[in-house]
Amino acid sequence: MKFIIKLFPEITIKSTPVRKRFIKVLRKNIRTILKRSDEGVDVRGTWDFIEVTTSSDDPVLQAEVGDHLSHIPGIAYWMQVTEYPLTTIDDILEKALPAFRERLAGKTFRVTCARQGSHDFQSIDVEKQVGGGLNVQTEATGVKLKNPDVTVKIEIKRNRYFLETARGEGLGGYPLGSMEPVLSLISGGFDSTVSSFLTMKRGIRTHFCFFNLGGHAHELAVKEVAYYLWSRFGSSHNVRFVTIPFEGVVEEILKNVDNSQMGVILKRMMLRAATSVAREMHVEALVTGEAVAQVSSQTLTNLSVIDAATDHLVLRPLVAMDKQDIIDISARIGTEEFVKNIPEYCAVISKNPTTKARPEKIAAEEERFDFAQLDKAVAERRIVSVSDIIADDLTREEVEVVDHVDQGEIIIDIRHPDEEEIKPFSMSDREVIYVPFYRLRTKFAELDRKKHYLLYCEKGVMSQLHAMHLREEGHDNVGVFNPEKK
Repeated sequence: MKFIIKLFPEITIKSTPVRKRFIKVLRKNIRTILKRSDEGVDVRGTWDFIEVTTSSDDPVLQAEVGDHLSHIPGIAYWMQVTEYPLTTIDDILEKALPAFRERLAGKTFRVTCARQGSHDFQSIDVEKQVGGGLNVQTEATGVKLKNPDVTVKIEIKRNRYFLETARGEGLGGYPLGSMEPVLSLISGGFDSTVSSFLTMKRGIRTHFCFFNLGGHAHELAVKEVAYYLWSRFGSSHNVRFVTIPFEGVVEEILKNVDNSQMGVILKRMMLRAATSVAREMHVEALVTGEAVAQVSSQTLTNLSVIDAATDHLVLRPLVAMDKQDIIDISARIGTEEFVKNIPEYCAVISKNPTTKARPEKIAAEEERFDFAQLDKAVAERRIVSVSDIIADDLTREEVEVVDHVDQGEIIIDIRHPDEEEIKPFSMSDREVIYVPFYRLRTKFAELDRKKHYLLYCEKGVMSQLHAMHLREEGHDNVGVFNPEKK
């Protein structure tokens, strides 16, 4: 089966060298991701579009490929097509009849033709002749040029043509890795997850930096959402997850800093720590989820004072967004329910926070701060690859992973609804229930505590992270089912 991938329009208006570079990066990213589902996949294309040819026509594989293509930055949309050599318009009609007969039954339709190359006919000739033939030889209710039920799409490329059988929207943006990398400060809430997504969508390889203020459970929850973002939108490139223990820094602020200045100074300490890590990683910019005036520390005056703590560029993708816009994006990318269940930890709450921080006042407050605590936090940071994100936690929390299910054990399929729909999971002799990972934390507490549950996901990573999270919360009746355990 063949897929035709159309480029994000902004790529097509770049200069010739830049356009070719972007397409090369996109082609490589597509190949990297699709090879995990189909080792024999072929990916080609150098200018107008990219062609993907799978090694099998298996419907499950086709659905997987379509799902992957919809989440790879740089793609405007994709079409699943059947390719034929171009001979005559009658031949196009002959091939279109079996492909669309069932879909047109009882429906209105129209035919559209896009054509490249020199031919002895026009696109309108194809549309009229094929449309007329389909109208007569199928059970369609008629041709309708505006808002038809079905659009039959034909693309002619010189000496061949394609019949479109399915289509999906792409993510847009630029190919991941086409821009310099950044370090995104992620807390697990709506703002930082959406800002991280937006930099990934723009083609920026996005590493994650988490300041741990609330213990291991909070860290696990943030790792879960970071892994989700990476696996869904950025797995063509490996990135790192950095954890900086910030409890000591917060304690120092609470003891020695004036109440009204604490929020601004905490943000400045975070930027200083992130800058130290970014330098070592050769990353030139930091990313935050701040939006103007959303909270007291995010006035223009305060943001200016906060930024003065670093010589690195600070990017704020959400700077002019409304909160509802941010939540809407979170819902669209699949993180809304997820982040709702991340435990919150308000480390620094000022009674009367300043909205107009003065540099001289901040400097005076920071003179009372013991910067050895900041140096200690940076020195004790942990850096792990997001692809191996559970490795850092297995040293602290052993999780039972089994490749078989005993009588009475219940499997919980925690995969994203899209994954579950493409590859439904069941066992003939064992009970399987479906609770998507972003609802697991609340739903698990409602289950029978006398029963033992095994979490299941495709690769075993999310299931282990969630099992560790549940065990942290006192649930000892949970493990992981991985049929491919070695």
